[in-house]
Amino acid sequence: MAANVLWKDKKRPIFGLPISFTTYTLTEDKLLIDSGILSRHQEEVRLYRMTDFSVSQTLFQRIFGVGNVNISSSDNMQGDFSIVSVRNPFTVKEMFSEAVEKVRGGTKMGMAEFVR
Repeated sequence: MAANVLWKDKKRPIFGLPISFTTYTLTEDKLLIDSGILSRHQEEVRLYRMTDFSVSQTLFQRIFGVGNVNISSSDNMQGDFSIVSVRNPFTVKEMFSEAVEKVRGGTKMGMAEFVR
């Protein structure tokens, strides 16, 4: 059963244009990061493992309306990571924060279960 896609965007490293082979997809319970052109690589991070969010923007990113969403995660494989050069980064950060709270509320999980 396919999960509903809440948000999808490509990395936009040059003048805010989606000239990249990295795609970010947020579903109701996970984030998928697809990258590569000849060989493909997909990373998956469950939302309930995400703990903190922040946004960073350089001057050039602000001019072109993109930025980085930085995510702290308790995932062993991924750890802390960034969603790089996406449109409307502050809106995206809020979307992630709301989705994480919804997942945690629906499963009655707290962070104590994930901290080692």
